[in-house]
Amino acid sequence: MSATEQSSETGAIARAYFEAVAARDLDAMVSFYEPGGTGEIHGLVTLTAPDTYRVWFADLFAAFPNFRFEVLDVVAEGEKAAVRWRATGTFTGATRFEGMEPTGAKVDVTGCDLLTVRDGKIHRNEAYMNGAQMAQQLGALPSPGSLGERLTLAALNLKIRLARALRR
Repeated sequence: MSATEQSSETGAIARAYFEAVAARDLDAMVSFYEPGGTGEIHGLVTLTAPDTYRVWFADLFAAFPNFRFEVLDVVAEGEKAAVRWRATGTFTGATRFEGMEPTGAKVDVTGCDLLTVRDGKIHRNEAYMNGAQMAQQLGALPSPGSLGERLTLAALNLKIRLARALRR
């Protein structure tokens, strides 16, 4: 297979995989991974196909019943594909997300995944998004510039000053 053909195939697999994510089709999503293929949403979770991968995304879809996903850009070169995306949803489902009870909060985040595709299957997915922004939208962290953020920073700075004073 030529490099151009490989890039084209990699890009097509990446698009098809993310179409399955948008459709919330767990069976199709898992079918794109080689057995034992891994994915990491940096700062959040590491997954292995099919088991932990299927469970984590089933919980995500249950926690955000109106989850929407769209691909913004795909760039493929050889066995790598970079996919920039946007996900939205409201945390009103019947299950927790990352241990947090549903808050009713709306989430709107963008991210980028770097997929490695080998022999027509996803071997590895490195996903990056702003986890702090998502936590703020969910209410797990205070919003930028809010009283809660100012109080949190004041408490942190007090802790740092106390630790320094104790070390002397």
